Amino acid sequence: MTYFTFLRDNARWLSASYLLTTFSGFGQTFFISLSAGDLRAEFGLSHGDLGLLYMVATLGSALTLPYVGKSLDHYPVQKIAMAVMAGFALFCLALAHAFAVWMVAFAFYGLRLCGQGMMTHTSVTAAGRWFSAQRGRAVSISMLGFPTAEALFPLCFVILSGTIGWRGAWTVSSLVLILVAMPVLFVLLAKDRIPSTAEVAAAKAEGRQWTRSEVLRDPRFWLVSCGVNAPAFIGTAVLFHQVYLVELRGWSLEVFASAFLLMASGVVIASLIIGPLIDRFSARQLLPYTLLPLCFACFVLANVDAQIAAFVFLGLVGIGNGFNGTLVGAFWPEVYGTRHMGAIRAVAFSIMVFASAAGPGLVGWLIDIGVSFDAQVTAMGIYCLVFAAVLALAARAYRSDQHS
Repeated sequence: MTYFTFLRDNARWLSASYLLTTFSGFGQTFFISLSAGDLRAEFGLSHGDLGLLYMVATLGSALTLPYVGKSLDHYPVQKIAMAVMAGFALFCLALAHAFAVWMVAFAFYGLRLCGQGMMTHTSVTAAGRWFSAQRGRAVSISMLGFPTAEALFPLCFVILSGTIGWRGAWTVSSLVLILVAMPVLFVLLAKDRIPSTAEVAAAKAEGRQWTRSEVLRDPRFWLVSCGVNAPAFIGTAVLFHQVYLVELRGWSLEVFASAFLLMASGVVIASLIIGPLIDRFSARQLLPYTLLPLCFACFVLANVDAQIAAFVFLGLVGIGNGFNGTLVGAFWPEVYGTRHMGAIRAVAFSIMVFASAAGPGLVGWLIDIGVSFDAQVTAMGIYCLVFAAVLALAARAYRSDQHS
């Protein structure tokens, strides 16, 4: 099947998965952090205070996700998506009308649970279940929603907040979810996709269908999770403190913001390349390479002061995110099967949310106590390098398990 034929025959479900990831952007760090300056000023918070608040709220969402995420194993995707988007819109309104710090924390919790958590979880889980032989391509197309949001949402937010204020911009975000996202996705998800007999026959044998409890007892799961969630920790930490980074380097915030387009382009290119490669070689074989772009990105950011470093860093982060997001989306069902994937991926997403929660809080605290930002980023690069080797060993263990 050619790429064009695949897109044409499955436009309905691919569009739904893509849009779910796109609209998850309202709950992603790159979008929420645009209000960081206003929130600090209005509620008298330091970098560390706001980072800690964000970390606690995100950790709360991570603890909730395994319980609500397994609902995808029991209810239609359409019902889950509608419920999540309705809640998502309400949390956008909660932030728009926050009058106390506890309300900001409550809104952060909901935005992270619904946006970063359930919207993304629903999209990738559905894509992995709908498609078997073409799972890599399907997940790669789903991942294109992230660069779309990264390229469009921040610019729209800046324009809106400049005219109607940051609270007004969050109100508009809520209305977009209710008036645009929900009606379109309600129609697209009205029919579930069932893989054909030919597709199932053409797909690589899934073998054993692991339960969630079995996966949690598998040490390889935890080793891989520590590696593949490094982008969530590092990307969230750096982007949440992007204003501090720009001030530290003496860069232009406007120029730094323009580099997000390069990051979005990197995600698109990497996603479109890695999807077919996964279908050809398997996610297991490609696993060891997923952290290398982020490793180089960290070393560049830590050692180059010129503003060109922002473009190199975000470009490599985009490539790494496109590679990692698509690969991980295909990896879990490949090694653990699809029967209990809603419950399994809910735990995997929860760990990812934990990682993204720890980043802003830890880095903000280290900034407050005077730890060099360059030293922190260098440590992040070393971590990626070490875990690239760990993932190579894990990939070999999974291949041995498959052939045993």
